[in-house]
Amino acid sequence: MATVAKAAPPPVPRIAPREDLNPYRIAQIQFDIAAEYLKLDQGLRQILRTPKRVLEVSIPTKMDNGQVKVFTGYRVQHNVARGPAKGGLRYHPGVTVDEVKALATWMTWKTAAVNIPFGGGKGGVICDPKRMSKSELERMTRRYTSEILPIIGPEQDIPAPDVYTDAQTMAWIMDTYSMTKGYSTLGVVTGKPVSIGGSEGRKEATARGCLVVVEEACKVKKMSLRGASVAIQGFGNAGSQVARLFAEKKARIVAISDSRGGVFNARGIDPLKAMRYKERSGTVVGMPGTSRISNDDLLTMKCDILIPAALENAITLNNVDQIKAKIVAEAANGPTTPHADEVLARKGILLLPDILANAGGVTASYFEWVQDLQSFFWPLTEVNAKLEGVMRRAFQEVHETARKHRTHIRTGAYILAVGRVADATLVRGLFP
Repeated sequence: MATVAKAAPPPVPRIAPREDLNPYRIAQIQFDIAAEYLKLDQGLRQILRTPKRVLEVSIPTKMDNGQVKVFTGYRVQHNVARGPAKGGLRYHPGVTVDEVKALATWMTWKTAAVNIPFGGGKGGVICDPKRMSKSELERMTRRYTSEILPIIGPEQDIPAPDVYTDAQTMAWIMDTYSMTKGYSTLGVVTGKPVSIGGSEGRKEATARGCLVVVEEACKVKKMSLRGASVAIQGFGNAGSQVARLFAEKKARIVAISDSRGGVFNARGIDPLKAMRYKERSGTVVGMPGTSRISNDDLLTMKCDILIPAALENAITLNNVDQIKAKIVAEAANGPTTPHADEVLARKGILLLPDILANAGGVTASYFEWVQDLQSFFWPLTEVNAKLEGVMRRAFQEVHETARKHRTHIRTGAYILAVGRVADATLVRGLFP
């Protein structure tokens, strides 16, 4: 009896493995990799993995319509072995306690990677600042400050601007803290207006630090920054300043984006015109002389340098195979997942991790804090020269650590940073 051949099964579509995109678990995976290289004992690993303090507060706020709305806020201090906690404050509807814990953890490693005497902290409030008036934001900020006041201060924990917060936000925090204490306390926050103890150069410091490490990476890749095509996801404070500084170095900004979408022009986009257009219209989308693209298109377009400058989890297993840049510089916190890291390394793409690439901001915050404590302020040229020195040295130390351990740059940065915090923890010992 003749047998009937079975039809071949249809090809199974390739589906990327499911990734855990929880930022706190990602932060712990990144730590665990470095801890293995350093052969840390289990007790020390538990200390370094665990936030020192997690505070959740309710923030009752009178809205402009006379009604009271209660917001939820957080302040996390991850580690203070090397100095007071340091970290930004973000206002965003998507804030979670795990996100704030992850950001505080990354700040611990970031300050250690550039070797400044801070630990890691972070704050967040669940709100939509785009739907709030300036007076509502002020009342919410002041109440939030009063709720976290027992655990912040120049010697304890020093907030700074982050997503949807700015110098004005810091001024309200500094004033609220000072009114409660009974005297002006300049060093309680950084990223303040210069008129009340802010530092020259602080606003563009994250972008300037990113520029410096990209210049160093270009030397490693034997490529020129001049004429290089640059795509920037996120056109907030960091992204817009990155675009301006890179354009000043004659790089070609071919694409930029914000939360509403992106724009592209192969011949180059003028960052100053883009900033003015966004100020008027609230988005870069629709800018004359550009074509519209999506944020996903921007990440996967052909370019020399890709700069994620928005939120976490921009580059994952779902899109990493399509990344075509030669250098990826993380101006945002946590934009690349651990699995995507490995794919980028296999493809020969040089990834500059967030704890190095965006550490210019916390470095300049350190300079601001030092100036506040001394009541002695430096000119812009001095701030920029000191910043450049710290960032170049940090790149060289991270790069050398990665070469020594035969791993990629992120793991090299973590080995260096975790090693420094571990040393500080061990030499201090446990109290009591």
